[in-house]
Amino acid sequence: MERDLIRRASAEAVGTALLVAIVVGSGIYAQRLSPNDIGLQLLENSVATGAGLVALILAFGSVSGAHFNPVVTLAERLLGGTDTRDALVYMGAQVVGACVGAIVANLMFDLSVVTLSTHTRSSGGLWLGEFVATFGLLVVIIGVVRSGRASAAPFAVGGYIAAAYWFTSSTSFANPAVTIGRTLSNTFAGIRPSSAPMFVVMQVIGGLVAVAAGKFWYPQLPAAELIVPHESADAA
Repeated sequence: MERDLIRRASAEAVGTALLVAIVVGSGIYAQRLSPNDIGLQLLENSVATGAGLVALILAFGSVSGAHFNPVVTLAERLLGGTDTRDALVYMGAQVVGACVGAIVANLMFDLSVVTLSTHTRSSGGLWLGEFVATFGLLVVIIGVVRSGRASAAPFAVGGYIAAAYWFTSSTSFANPAVTIGRTLSNTFAGIRPSSAPMFVVMQVIGGLVAVAAGKFWYPQLPAAELIVPHESADAA
């Protein structure tokens, strides 16, 4: 069981690292390719993130469930799909992975290993945007999985995140680990460390409200592992 947890947690760490590298790296490249067009930068960043997320969920879903997000792991714990120990290990792996992903993105583009972002994102509208983004993400995940269409989850999640870049004021971080990782890069996708705590608070609140809504909308269905049900080492 310990080896199985290590296997799954390592997948969460690497998957989250790659996700943040995609978010930060595509943001840096978009800024360089389209220096005078913020709208085009956002388009490039959102397409890369949505497509990359689909690929990562497909790649790691059968190993760990492909959460890559502490709020998703928290939701699975509340819905009975995992236990407290595994959830905490997952969350730690996700945060570490996110920080590594931001560092790798910085290095790929010949930037300093770590440069704390100076991009302030702090207002009521942005906080509401993070609530909406995270609530919507969890509603999509819970709705797709609990309605028996887990195989469609990678595409639903990637599509939702790509869309949420555009319809939310915050450009949809919707992920505490990714938020922390993005503080380490003073680039297009960065967020000032002092702005991060309220983003995380609103993400958690949005996730909790989504779990409550999911239980109300799907009362007849048992708890399910989120994103893609993973296989245990014994079953592999």
